[in-house]
Amino acid sequence: MRTVKDFYYKKAKKEKYPARSVYKLEEALSKHKFIRRGDSVLDLGCSPGSWSLYASEVAGESGLVVGADLKEVTLSPRPGGSEIIWLRENIMKPEFIDSVRAIRSSFRVIIADLAPRTTGNRWSDHQQSMRLVRETLALAGKLLNPNGNFYCKAFQGEDFPEFTKEVKNQFQKMKVVKPKSSRVESREVFVLGMGFRGIKKN
Repeated sequence: MRTVKDFYYKKAKKEKYPARSVYKLEEALSKHKFIRRGDSVLDLGCSPGSWSLYASEVAGESGLVVGADLKEVTLSPRPGGSEIIWLRENIMKPEFIDSVRAIRSSFRVIIADLAPRTTGNRWSDHQQSMRLVRETLALAGKLLNPNGNFYCKAFQGEDFPEFTKEVKNQFQKMKVVKPKSSRVESREVFVLGMGFRGIKKN
């Protein structure tokens, strides 16, 4: 664990976000504009809540954010932000979709900063990351509005190119994003899909 706190850690503390990861969303949004005012946003793996808070600010009072995680999160939205509904749920369980649809049937944007518990084994960590991101993409197929947007974290490795092809096949545009706030030595990148084609939903 780092003993020296970096620039983004200090920035997050100053701006009262729970984690530095907020800037990985902020930077991508400033360039690609995949969340807009009034949007409904589903945040998968939302703990400790930074992405949901920021998405709420962008979506504004006419929007809605639903944040889901195994850990409980109870943060209040900032002034001018949209309502945030927190779900303590396992996104890998079949009943998760029913819990989400009880709030809203579909969303304009799905974001996911999910990561596995790393073991130090690059192959194993990559496979666990791919398992998570493929689940987020499957959920997008069931919960994302036609022409909606998708932004998720993934660990690079041998199966990563195949995953980007899957995203490219389902969206009008696909980009791999490496935010400046993501540590240089990290293998994490973010996959952005814009303009969901609207595959058949269950």
